[in-house]
Amino acid sequence: MLNDELSILALYGLYVAITLVLQATGAMQQLGMGYLLSSRDEGRTASGMAARLERALWNSVSAMALFAPAVLILEARGAFSDATLMAAQVFLIARVIYVPTYAFGVIGVRSLAWAAGFFATIILYLLAL
Repeated sequence: MLNDELSILALYGLYVAITLVLQATGAMQQLGMGYLLSSRDEGRTASGMAARLERALWNSVSAMALFAPAVLILEARGAFSDATLMAAQVFLIARVIYVPTYAFGVIGVRSLAWAAGFFATIILYLLAL
């Protein structure tokens, strides 16, 4: 499954969707279904793990916004290689580590995982040039 860049992109999309479900479940437990179904004019915020999952989710969406174009540019140019596959694999593994370490408040590992995913994305862009 981790043998081509487009599959890795699809897997990461599913991972972000799972993160969304986990975040929504935590928010529902804290804020209540009524609030989540409302227009949310009253500003309530989750705390603890639910809040960390929300931040991890938005960071994951930002990472997707950077990662997806790099993969699609490489696909359009027919420029996939062993190096692009390795960078995409590093990205996915780093992001899979990032979310739970953020959710559980693991300092240090979370930042290293973020950095590994970010730099893997930068490598993809450099290889696309």
